Amino acid sequence: MHSIAQKHINKMTSHFLHAEWNNLILANYVIDKKILLPLLPYKTELDFYNNKTYVSLVGFMFLNTRIKGFHVPYHVNFEVVNLRFYVRNNDMGKWKRGNVFIKEIVPKPAISFIANNLYREKYSTMKMDHFHVEKDNKIETCYQWKFKNKWNKLEASCEKKSLPMRINSEEEFIAESYWNYTKYNETKTYEYEIIHPRWEVFRVLDYTIDCDFEGIYGDEFSFLCNEKPASVFMSKGSEVRIHSKKILV
Repeated sequence: MHSIAQKHINKMTSHFLHAEWNNLILANYVIDKKILLPLLPYKTELDFYNNKTYVSLVGFMFLNTRIKGFHVPYHVNFEVVNLRFYVRNNDMGKWKRGNVFIKEIVPKPAISFIANNLYREKYSTMKMDHFHVEKDNKIETCYQWKFKNKWNKLEASCEKKSLPMRINSEEEFIAESYWNYTKYNETKTYEYEIIHPRWEVFRVLDYTIDCDFEGIYGDEFSFLCNEKPASVFMSKGSEVRIHSKKILV
């Protein structure tokens, strides 16, 4: 009996964080690889789709969040917006595809503190809001974040019917990456695994992006203010498990 209970505890605590990532909007831009090279973590290289490098502006809901199996009061459900790019790591001949976050925006300072100190991520705390409305024939979703007294927005309307992600598609390249890499310094990288089922996607009918890329992310990303994304799609998302970090040296 003790053995069964212990196995259950081990299963519950083998990952650092358990949550749901729901109602994701992903706006994807082709970008000059020279902009991303200085941001590469040690032991990773840029990942390409059809010889192009991408950054994605992503908004979604973090729901039912548990750390080591426990809910933290007032930090269970919250909005997240991030700007990320795509890398890969050769682990003993096996390629791991992953993300690097340029910056993540959340509404709770404690979340930023934990992520920045435990995982060396680049989190910022801003006032945030969202809505998600399902109508007769479409879904409307919006994420907003306030920077220097101005509300930024990532909004999309999409068809209600979700579709399987196509093999070797741009959507698959963007969404199906199961590792995260964080640059600690020039000779050390944090790696952690993100586990979730393969997502289905919704076709976006219309979208609005109003973001101060220069002010929030830096001068090198200012061109995105006037750039049309190569694609925008949505996903309902799923439960996710994030494992504790591993150090690559």
